[in-house]
Amino acid sequence: MKSPVPRFRDVERQAGSLQPTQCVPPCHDRPNTMWFIRDACGIVCGVITWMLVFFAEFVVLFVMLLPSKNLTYSLVNGTIFNSLAFLALASHFRAMCTDPVRDHKCLINLGAVPKGNATKEYIESLQLKPGQVVYKCPKCCSIKPDRAHHCSVCKRCIRKMDHHCPWVNNCVGENNQKYFVLFTMYIALISLHSLVMVVFHFLYCFEDDWTKCSSFSPPATVILLILLCFEGLLFLIFTSVMFGTQVHSICTDETGIEQLKKEERRWAKKTKWMNMKAVFGHPFSIAWFSPFSTPDHGKADPYQYVV
Repeated sequence: MKSPVPRFRDVERQAGSLQPTQCVPPCHDRPNTMWFIRDACGIVCGVITWMLVFFAEFVVLFVMLLPSKNLTYSLVNGTIFNSLAFLALASHFRAMCTDPVRDHKCLINLGAVPKGNATKEYIESLQLKPGQVVYKCPKCCSIKPDRAHHCSVCKRCIRKMDHHCPWVNNCVGENNQKYFVLFTMYIALISLHSLVMVVFHFLYCFEDDWTKCSSFSPPATVILLILLCFEGLLFLIFTSVMFGTQVHSICTDETGIEQLKKEERRWAKKTKWMNMKAVFGHPFSIAWFSPFSTPDHGKADPYQYVV
């Protein structure tokens, strides 16, 4: 079957010429190291993301909640906001540092493709059937799986790559898409929550004395609240749009790059619910909303490298 996207043919093998050995691809070339992209722009964006969350924490706690005379209001909103902020930062960390390769036991990869695996021995180990063809990426010298695209920042081919996000300093692929979706969801929630609290705090300060509604001076309080309001509104819009596009991409089982390039669908069509479970894990549970729970993607298809 031909792909509408130009792909480089590496070698075509007949099944009769291969030995009946077990299909074992090369092991991960970095089995004991943490996945981290050394990109200056991505690192700066990641640091800015954490600083913005900490700024929101500072304003919410020290400008609005701690000076409040209503203890119940402060405790409830402080618990909700800090819990959501913690989950947002945890999701960001998992999305940024999750290795797209899940072959620590020398299994077929589900995300990033190891560099330089386009060797004769590995191709023969795939035991290709007659007429099947494997493709080699000329940029990273790796066998290119179906639905994989090369990322110029990660310098790897990423299977089911949606896009490279500088805010998480990583590609969004099938192995960390859950964490990216949770990150956008929790950032949108804390942005909305902070906006609601800013409105209530402004109303409270207008009715009361400005010198008593905050531990800071009135000008400093106004400036901090306006900055938080601007930040919350900006990121509420941005992350809500990203969350919606990611959920749509998951339900349709079509990545952002595939939609942009209008690639022909060559994979089996599944229901929206099955697509959601393929990303967040089986079955549905509270673990879907936890960045500490690793979804079970199931076993990889050993022939995903061939077409």
